[in-house]
Amino acid sequence: MKISIGSKIVEGPWGGGNLFVKNISSFLQKNGHKVIYDLTDPDIDLILLTDPRSRKESSSTFNHIDIEKYKKYVNKNVAVVQRINECDERKNTSGTNEIYLTASKTADHVIFVSAWLKNLYVNLGLDNKKSSVILAGSNSEIFNSNSLAVPINHKIKIVTHHWSSHVNKGFKIYDKIDKMLLQESWRDRIEFTYIGNPSPDYKLSNSRFINPLAGKELANELKRHHLYVTASINEPSGNHHIEAAQCGLPVLFLQSGGIPEYCDGFGVSFVDDFEEQLDYMIKNYAKFQENMKNYPFNSEKMCEEFLEKFNEVINTKSNGTENKLNLKSYMFLLKNKLLKNVRRDLIIKLKTFIKSKLNK
Repeated sequence: MKISIGSKIVEGPWGGGNLFVKNISSFLQKNGHKVIYDLTDPDIDLILLTDPRSRKESSSTFNHIDIEKYKKYVNKNVAVVQRINECDERKNTSGTNEIYLTASKTADHVIFVSAWLKNLYVNLGLDNKKSSVILAGSNSEIFNSNSLAVPINHKIKIVTHHWSSHVNKGFKIYDKIDKMLLQESWRDRIEFTYIGNPSPDYKLSNSRFINPLAGKELANELKRHHLYVTASINEPSGNHHIEAAQCGLPVLFLQSGGIPEYCDGFGVSFVDDFEEQLDYMIKNYAKFQENMKNYPFNSEKMCEEFLEKFNEVINTKSNGTENKLNLKSYMFLLKNKLLKNVRRDLIIKLKTFIKSKLNK
């Protein structure tokens, strides 16, 4: 099977969407499938649309308009699956839901990262019959509880990590923890580490700060802690709490968005009772930590479910008549190949420029 994924891969810390593309690409290739990231081949079996927004707004390599042109001029039989992991509610934006909803008309099937997100779009008018939910996961070869043996002396080490510095990632609660560290009732009980990009509006002056980490470096740092906290608001799924849970850390999570679908049973939720719930988790920590060995989500499970859905969509889609390439077909493919080469040349020039500056 030849599958085109509409996103470039960025190495290093770059958010959950980028990790999804890396994980699904690796899984498909290991299972004998060919993966490309553009629309330059006439014989693509399935297109995975990851982000319909413009390339200026995201790491996408093509959008739903490009897919429609590919179907019209090159391969009308190609199957199209859209993965939605974004919404306006996440960062108080406008127009994102409308773009994703419009793009879904191009897809034969739409996969959401949580039931919460699916219901949001179904209520906006998306066809429920052509949608499903596949929960996300992280690479268990990297994020696992191996070597997790952090002794509890007299303080519980709390950690969180985010690539985005948007306030909705939970900074009001992280600021609250930072201030709790000054209180006599808490300062001898907890420590707090923030990994990622800081918010300009909240100075966590009493907490430990670490620049964004990824892969094994991130996993190793997470394992130096006891408890994970996420106060992310309206998060469709998120990857941060999954990585921590796979590393064996119980999660104290805000009852919001799709996160409860990943964390229920593997920690405690809070709304306006953060301190009470934190106190409860600390007093019952051993019980929560022991249960983390049963955490069910990882990228391998996620990718298997995606591949199963890909096969299902391809098998149920009518093959129709044989595709016949014409001048418009070749012009479309040529245009995409030229754009691909231009992007590659720009990346090479940018890397050369950065290296020259670093060497000075």
